[in-house]
Amino acid sequence: MAAPLDIDSLKERLLAGDRAALARAITLVESKRADHRTAAAALIDAVLPQTGNAIRVGITGVPGVGKSTTIDALGTNLTEAGHKVAVLAVDPSSSRTGGSILGDKTRMAQLSHDPKAFIRPSPSSGTLGGVAAKTRETMLLCEAAGFDVILVETVGVGQSETAVADLTDFFLVLMLPGAGDELQGIKKGILELADMIAVNKADEGEAEARANAAASEYRAALHILTPASATWTPPVVTISGFHNRRLDALWAKIEDHRTKLTATGEIASKRRGQDVKWMWALVHERLHQRLVGTAEVRQKTAEAESGVSRGETSPAAGAAAIAELIGL
Repeated sequence: MAAPLDIDSLKERLLAGDRAALARAITLVESKRADHRTAAAALIDAVLPQTGNAIRVGITGVPGVGKSTTIDALGTNLTEAGHKVAVLAVDPSSSRTGGSILGDKTRMAQLSHDPKAFIRPSPSSGTLGGVAAKTRETMLLCEAAGFDVILVETVGVGQSETAVADLTDFFLVLMLPGAGDELQGIKKGILELADMIAVNKADEGEAEARANAAASEYRAALHILTPASATWTPPVVTISGFHNRRLDALWAKIEDHRTKLTATGEIASKRRGQDVKWMWALVHERLHQRLVGTAEVRQKTAEAESGVSRGETSPAAGAAAIAELIGL
């Protein structure tokens, strides 16, 4: 029989920066067991006063843009400058098992061995609400453990960008140079979310020329949009994550953003709005758990689904039957 959880001891070890305690706490918040969920909520409440001081940066980009390479180099720069860096990678879950790919540590060779860095994948399990809730709780635990920079990486497909933008203070969009039409595949919504666009793989010679041309295209695209903040106009920069070029300048802009928007109160206001979204993500997760939490409810939802798929029940009637199971 497993020993009962000592939340007070776990809290003290976490606040002391114990990495094993941090890993244990994150496993606790990711657990679906009812007793673990209760314990996790108590732990989050207990450490909440020691959170909120980190710089929270979301990073997205299409597969192949070089996110992990850039994060590896940027994170190493930051730890060498005295920061403690946590990387939370919102991992695409296996559609069959719900597990995460867990490839992040192999793709971040320097940070994975850096004692001032912590890398943790966050399996999405197919629900964006789950991403928002679990990744946010993990972020708070990392802050409580003393990490002052939180980098949240998303795979860059679907609605995951919005989920990550709602967790962070600054949203960085990485782009590729020389991919034909520079604006292909760029959704207006992504441009509206971006606090900065960085054209990666601006290595040298022709590659740098392509990156500069792409950057001009992106600046023109941003110019026609109204910035989300009157205090901040999203810049477009060129970098090379592989060669660690201009990443210091990139980070300087992130710090400039934090300074300016902290002074106006916009960071604090944004975080309060994110707290409300976090609350609703937790509500949605609880409703989902009610639907899958017991064998009886699972059987009845399966029966409703089967009736709709056979054409014997209308979708509206099926939805009503399922809603009735959770008292709606």
